[in-house]
Amino acid sequence: MENTEKKKITIEALRRENLRNNVAEGQSIDVGDTVQADVKIIEGDKERIQAFQGVVIAKAGDGISETITLRRVTHGQGVERIFPVHSPRIAGFKVIRKGAVRRAKLYYLRGAVGNAAKIKEKRDNR
Repeated sequence: MENTEKKKITIEALRRENLRNNVAEGQSIDVGDTVQADVKIIEGDKERIQAFQGVVIAKAGDGISETITLRRVTHGQGVERIFPVHSPRIAGFKVIRKGAVRRAKLYYLRGAVGNAAKIKEKRDNR
């Protein structure tokens, strides 16, 4: 019994150690936000950063396994990518715009076209 406790503690320590802060300082990523994900792309011996900007339609997981799903429409075609938040392949996330939504998952955007696919911007209450 004691051995399994040690293993659990070791696994938790490794998970905490590998957590990365890929989100810009003072920002948090929520569902409905427009986010730019900077992804490290390795081609041969060269490394570059490619930006993917889209709306966060879902968040899943917790801790090291946390993921966000970004959706954007390119040339009339919807593209969704799932990004692990704490991945070393991610150079960073930048929140472009905060969205005002009342749902945890925005899967209804998949069928929405035109203005129906827009999300209102969250206003500051000062």
